Amino acid sequence: MFNQNEMPIIAHSVPTWLPMTMTWVYNQIKYQKNFKSIVFANYVHNLEHFPFIPIYGSSKKYAFWLNLVFKKLRIKNYPFIYDRAVTKHQPIILHSHFGDRGWYDLSLAKKHNLKHIVTFYGYDVNMLPTQKPIWKKRFKELFQKADLILCEGPYMAISIEQLGCPKEKINIQPLGIEINKISFQPRKWVKDSELNILISGTFKEKKGIPYALETIGHLINDGINIKCTIIGDSLNDKRSKFERKKIINIIEKYQIKDRIKMIGFQPSNVLFEEAYKNHIFCSPSVTALDGDTEGGAPVAIIEMAASGMPIISTLHCDIPNVLGKINRDLLVQERSVEQLVNAFKKLFAMDWNNLISENRNYIISQHNIENTSKSLDKIYQNL
Repeated sequence: MFNQNEMPIIAHSVPTWLPMTMTWVYNQIKYQKNFKSIVFANYVHNLEHFPFIPIYGSSKKYAFWLNLVFKKLRIKNYPFIYDRAVTKHQPIILHSHFGDRGWYDLSLAKKHNLKHIVTFYGYDVNMLPTQKPIWKKRFKELFQKADLILCEGPYMAISIEQLGCPKEKINIQPLGIEINKISFQPRKWVKDSELNILISGTFKEKKGIPYALETIGHLINDGINIKCTIIGDSLNDKRSKFERKKIINIIEKYQIKDRIKMIGFQPSNVLFEEAYKNHIFCSPSVTALDGDTEGGAPVAIIEMAASGMPIISTLHCDIPNVLGKINRDLLVQERSVEQLVNAFKKLFAMDWNNLISENRNYIISQHNIENTSKSLDKIYQNL
């Protein structure tokens, strides 16, 4: 390990520090052993949940409007405060989180001769190039100039390669979770007793929440006594608000309002408090009409499986690559309520013990933050 006073520094660049749903970015930085970190962000929020110093934010009005002008003119630029931070801290690597952030960071990396790593996470892989074709050109520039492109799993790696990234520049870096802090409580359900189902996610089309609720409606009509908790809500954009209307409409369609508890966005500790009250986690992700996908797999699926919950989900992106073999047999085609219903019924007929234990062991081997942080440190060291 490097001497603490001589540790090289990584500059992490994110659009916002840090949305409640992005604990996985925080953990990547928090668990670094051989490097110190600084953070560049356009906006700074939720420091009470994600404390970190030093953060260099550009949320002042002049910086915001200047950035907006540069974006409108399609010019790569960055807040001047980042220059001062680089001069002060002398980082050796710039790690941009999200592909579009990486493209905007190209000028900063070039000016200061920084090695440049970019991690793609989801919307940047599929939705951006689909909705705004200019990003196909921008990403080709990014792939040419950046030193390394990271992604969560093999499905996303193929998707990035199809965008034009040289295969030799792509490195799979799984997202890690704090497995030692997740109590393993294997869920059990007795037939004919109340079944508690948890749904969690931002109200975006890719989360597939309407299909989960349609499935629950069918199961209730078949006589299953279900209570469902939904953690999450819509954002301020039109698509997200429209998704919320779809969710409410399905609840009304099946007249299951008294079976549904919606508690909005919650910090991680509340998510886990609710999780241990539930038997099954349902997260049927889909490819949205605007091209948005999970890219890899929702971290919530990894965390909930690690806690001892069976997972009902879809064969979407890298979701099959974060679960044990038994649970993979419960993954279905996207947007198929019929297959989701059958997956639940298949689970009802199974002995859950082997499924749950296999998930936990698989996640310990592949997604323990202690191990993934070591592999990320090795990537930094090699670069």
